[in-house]
Amino acid sequence: MAEKRKPIPKSQAELSQDSITPYTSVGKTPVQDLQKRQNQKSLKGDDVRQFSVGLEDVDSAISYYFNNVIRPSVIQNGIKINVPIMYGSPERWAAVQKDGFYRDRNGKIQTPLIMFKRDSVEKNRALGNKMDANNPLHFGIFEKKYSKKNTYDRFSILQNRIPVQEFYGVIIPDYVNLVYSCTIFTEYVEQMNKIVESINFASDSYWGDPERFKFRASIDTYSTTTQLTDKQDRAVKSTFQIKMAGYIVSDQINTSIINPNKFYSKAALSFNLETAGTQEVLTALAKTPVETSPNRFYDNNIGGKINVEITNNIYGATTDSVYLSTSITKIADTIVSGSIAVFTGAQVLQPPTGSTLPSSSIANFTVYVNGQYIPSTYLTLTSGSNTLFTFDTGSIGYSLIPTDEVSATGKFQ
Repeated sequence: MAEKRKPIPKSQAELSQDSITPYTSVGKTPVQDLQKRQNQKSLKGDDVRQFSVGLEDVDSAISYYFNNVIRPSVIQNGIKINVPIMYGSPERWAAVQKDGFYRDRNGKIQTPLIMFKRDSVEKNRALGNKMDANNPLHFGIFEKKYSKKNTYDRFSILQNRIPVQEFYGVIIPDYVNLVYSCTIFTEYVEQMNKIVESINFASDSYWGDPERFKFRASIDTYSTTTQLTDKQDRAVKSTFQIKMAGYIVSDQINTSIINPNKFYSKAALSFNLETAGTQEVLTALAKTPVETSPNRFYDNNIGGKINVEITNNIYGATTDSVYLSTSITKIADTIVSGSIAVFTGAQVLQPPTGSTLPSSSIANFTVYVNGQYIPSTYLTLTSGSNTLFTFDTGSIGYSLIPTDEVSATGKFQ
């Protein structure tokens, strides 16, 4: 009897793909396969840290603001003492709740002191919400100012090379409301009053390191109590809540599966054409007989027309080859009724008399509107003393206006 294989756990990408419910009948949006080479971006030598904002950053913002901006202090025995700031770990906070004060290892009450801890985190859906948390596809694009791919060299300058732009994709943050409990310990009410005044002044402002992240803080109520215990030092305690409006940008795997972390723009090179001489000059320099190239094409344009007589007598080209090689570009000078481009004075070149070539038609022209190619199936050609191109505005989706540039390249005389 064959041994039954153990089931293989699904990866995070497979779990995310299975959880997607399509909104249309087209199907699910595929999750990026990180095994594919085109989805793998090397971060070797990259000094850009993946952007993230966590709960610890919000905690650090409160500690930074107390220590560097508010800088609470008290006057005791004529000496100015800076009030230490301490985060209330579970052990510390439990000890404070049990004894009412924070004591050191020797059992001495620590005053003055400010202790805070995070109570709750609530999602703020009024600012933003993902329609599908498993497939958000919400990210912002940030450009790195300098990339090693754009090192200076003379080739880039001479060829007018467009530099490569280096981009980073950062997911849109989740907005949250955080509540912190804060307790101030002092020995005298006068000391407590000064600390509360300085903290209250800083309420409703943005707390945090200016070089990192800042969050809006608000404080509403302060509750002050004085505790007197027989044969012990007196202590004054004030409690209040800090409400922080924050945001979180997670760096966990479920946020990076479907959002691009790093990608580059396409570079481009612009080569300038240089001509060393006409085909006849180059042929003469190479000492190549004319007879070895019977099917050459010449473009001796005199007054906008091909001088067939000179071409035949000097270069030995046939009239059919001259007709086939003719390709002249003209720009329409009049737009009529929003669908007709008029090339005044331009006439359509027809095959020479006695030629077996078909007459010139719309298939012999390439037409552009403001640089956009228009298929010949959407055009009608009318030739005469002036050449007219009529556009099927229903098929191209718009009408022509007088400022549009309509160009045509083909069999013009």
